Amino acid sequence: MQRITYNPAWDIDVIFPGGSDSTELHTYMSDIKKDLQALANAVEKFDPVQINRSEEIKKMADLLEDTQNKMGEAFAFISYINAQDVHDKKASLLVGKRSELRAEMEAVKTHFEQKLTVIHDEKWDELLTDPEIQDLAFVLNEYRHNANEKLSEDEEKLINDLSVDGYHAWSQMYDTVTAKISVEIEEDGGTNYYSVGQASNKLGDPDRSVRKHVFKHLGKAWEENADFFGQTLNHLAGFRLQTYKHRNWKHVLKEPLAINRMQQETLDAMWGAINRNKHHFTAFLEKKAELLGLNKLSMYDIGAPLSETVKKTPYTDGANFIVEQFSKFSPKMADFAQMAFEKQWIEAEDRPGKRPGGFCTSFPESKQTRIFMTYSGTSSNIATLAHELGHAYHQHVMNDIHGLNQSYAMNVAETASTFAEMIVADASVKNARNTKEKKELLETKIQRSIAFFMNIQARFNFERRFYEERKQGMVPVERLNELMIDAQKDAYGDALEEYDPTFWASKLHFHITGVPFYNFPYTFGYLFSLGIYAHAQELGGNFEDDYIALLRDTGRMTVEDLAAKHLNVDLTKPDFWESAISLCVNDVNEFLKL
Repeated sequence: MQRITYNPAWDIDVIFPGGSDSTELHTYMSDIKKDLQALANAVEKFDPVQINRSEEIKKMADLLEDTQNKMGEAFAFISYINAQDVHDKKASLLVGKRSELRAEMEAVKTHFEQKLTVIHDEKWDELLTDPEIQDLAFVLNEYRHNANEKLSEDEEKLINDLSVDGYHAWSQMYDTVTAKISVEIEEDGGTNYYSVGQASNKLGDPDRSVRKHVFKHLGKAWEENADFFGQTLNHLAGFRLQTYKHRNWKHVLKEPLAINRMQQETLDAMWGAINRNKHHFTAFLEKKAELLGLNKLSMYDIGAPLSETVKKTPYTDGANFIVEQFSKFSPKMADFAQMAFEKQWIEAEDRPGKRPGGFCTSFPESKQTRIFMTYSGTSSNIATLAHELGHAYHQHVMNDIHGLNQSYAMNVAETASTFAEMIVADASVKNARNTKEKKELLETKIQRSIAFFMNIQARFNFERRFYEERKQGMVPVERLNELMIDAQKDAYGDALEEYDPTFWASKLHFHITGVPFYNFPYTFGYLFSLGIYAHAQELGGNFEDDYIALLRDTGRMTVEDLAAKHLNVDLTKPDFWESAISLCVNDVNEFLKL
């Protein structure tokens, strides 16, 4: 592999030059407004009663694709400029404009979906057999089904309109408050101020006193703003619950399961298998506490390194390692990753003023996929970088598919990312230079299982219990803290000494409006990717094309059908989940032997 130096700062001006001041961006958004009106007019003229040719539906699908692609281009750019500088007030205003356009698009789409329900079932089935739209049958059927599950068109439009200031605005408020948080940390004889993302990176320090100090001051920052975040969380949940009530949806998981194209039986089978194997991972936590000289770990010890010195890997070295490991499984994925590094599609610079966390968003028109994170050289950073590159590659192999078939759910999106992360984690262990390094790398790898089986389960259980209490009224901050600690105790098997009561405030995912229950899809993706990884090892050199075929189907199948077609497994039964978890248990057993 060619070794060159990569720049950790991205080049985003190639999309729209000038950031939030971009004239091209503002012109582009004005054009989107016109396109939305043209789409609305076309939907209005679309007559489902008189329809007799599939070409008429195909024309509407193409118009939807074109408008959605243009919106995706602008929306992705706004996400990035808002994340790269949380103090950019003009970018914040654009976020509000984005919400307005999204609501308009949802209204038009709702109108189209409602019209599809008017078509008689026999006629509908006949139309979908036409090769012209057969490839879009799954998504179009989903549109039709969703319309039947919702309120009348006028009522759904009203919900969309009210959501701009009554729903999405609460998420924007959360981002605004978070952007202003400065974490005060005493170090090197003085006091320094860090963004939340920068301070969080210090929780991996080998010195427990440093971790404890940072954890304390991060907690203090969240506590000082807990009243704000209690409002955002309660009102977001309140809006959802009122919407569900009027739609006569009895279960709060109805929407997230539908979004993830997943059955309740699959979710139950997954969590059941995890709970049956939880003791292996509590044993790991107990052993780690012993190795660190503690009676029990605290929340800030879970990710602590076993070594007194933390290896820091320069950005270019981390990038080259990822590309090298990708190439062993998929040369095409390795080539894509190298291109992303060379073309500066990644914003990884470690500097203040950035939003915490990492994410990946695609530009449908430019056919580019960009990654945002903060890289400080830790093994966790390398894992995050590989994770986001997995997301990016997933979109890359779908760029030539019809846009309506590119809307894959979060759970399968997390499959591609965790698969990429797993390749790098597994390679790190296998490439260990000695037993000491192998033990440390294996421990880092097991951390991923702890995160998906325990941390994510705590989030899921907290949110499920919170929603039940929210049905009775506003849940006060003190009770949110109690619910969070209870959920963490259950998920970690009461293996910790100190928990994180304000985690509900610090975790962005609880305050995102786009996806309710932004938690269990991560665990699904992790375990599903383990199954794919095992499948890849069996196939050897024949894996790459099979993997791409699976990814290309993720936007046009339920996850159960996807698994049946490409892995020949039944996700509603415990067998697949048990076998996937056994790979993680093997890691724990090997670690305990070492």
